[in-house]
Amino acid sequence: QLVESGGGLVQSGGSLRLSCVVSGNTFSGNTFSDYLMGWFRQAPGKEREFVAAIRSSDAATDYADFVKGRFSISRDNAKNTVYLQMNSLIREDTADYYCAADINSSPDYRDISKYDYWGPGTRVTVFS
Repeated sequence: QLVESGGGLVQSGGSLRLSCVVSGNTFSGNTFSDYLMGWFRQAPGKEREFVAAIRSSDAATDYADFVKGRFSISRDNAKNTVYLQMNSLIREDTADYYCAADINSSPDYRDISKYDYWGPGTRVTVFS
């Protein structure tokens, strides 16, 4: 089970930190530390899109161009939690944000189809 939190209403230029806790039975015998974890978002009327991902083996990260320099993904394997620190938010960041787990930790970080499990999402609304 994946559960996101930390969304809310924030003024343009502000910050939020999203959290995603992975709980329950491990998937396929692996543990959280084995999973590639990603954040995606979906704005109203748009398709879900990649935001950021963090690898399991060495915590290498990848970001969509539109968040580079503003967002930061991290993970705490001891807490089974992945974070998304979002700074310098703009109205275009308004969306539902989802965390996802790829239990096979494929190299295709941005491929939405590679992710096996998803949280229900948390809404971020940025106003001017």
